Amino acid sequence: MFGYIMVNKAEMKFKEFDIYHSYYCGICRDLKRKYGAWGQLVLSYDMTFLAILLTGLYEPETRRGSVKCVAHPFERHETRNNLYTQYAADMNVLFAYYKCRDDWEDERKIQKLLLGKLLEGKSEKLKLVYGEKIRRIGSLMEEFFESEKAGRRDIDTLGGLFGRVMGEITAVREDEWADSLRRLGFFLGKFIYLCDAYEDIEQDIKKGTPNPFLQKYESIGFEEESRTILMMMMSECCREFERLPILENVEILRNILYSGVWGRYEAVREKRSRGRQGETAEG
Repeated sequence: MFGYIMVNKAEMKFKEFDIYHSYYCGICRDLKRKYGAWGQLVLSYDMTFLAILLTGLYEPETRRGSVKCVAHPFERHETRNNLYTQYAADMNVLFAYYKCRDDWEDERKIQKLLLGKLLEGKSEKLKLVYGEKIRRIGSLMEEFFESEKAGRRDIDTLGGLFGRVMGEITAVREDEWADSLRRLGFFLGKFIYLCDAYEDIEQDIKKGTPNPFLQKYESIGFEEESRTILMMMMSECCREFERLPILENVEILRNILYSGVWGRYEAVREKRSRGRQGETAEG
């Protein structure tokens, strides 16, 4: 369920994208420092949003630097590192572990099993750092996997469980902002889960895998109803975001929440529309 929390680069200023990318590179450096090269393999843009969000809210001391790396060997890239890029790196590893488990259950790819086993020990160590938070996330993910195995794919059950996981990750500490951060993460998590289900609907039908959109897929109003549900999730997410007193890099965060998160959905919707038009023409 990675790859949805992205920027819309076309609607960003160059300076804003450079700042965004510096946090991404900062998380990459933290992954290498804490987990080695294996950690860098699971780097995702999704957690960059979390690092920028928490940095804007809590305003920690942030170190700026520049590095060359394997991905960019010929030019130096700016990096930003702080308490929340480290937290984002840890959550990136945790999510990568659960994604490997999910992929192994779904596809039985041996490389996912091996990477998951490698990450399992690293994710267990996070319990020593984050204590009860990691145990709550682990319990929710186990309930999520068990519900999947039982064939439950209704929106409220699995979407709600994944939303609660994202809520726990987003609410980094128990303070005056925890409730808003938890609700923001909850609705963002439900949005991610439902976007993933929307994207996989044809594949799930072929495999006979349960999908919350299965009964709606053949209906005339499938596309409109799906979009309405997704818009409701992001509307609630954005409502909570706007309650937070964030000034630093707020336009980057708005770019992600109001535009970037829809990029992959729009690409899938357009591809599906072209496919259906082709089928109609052939018929």
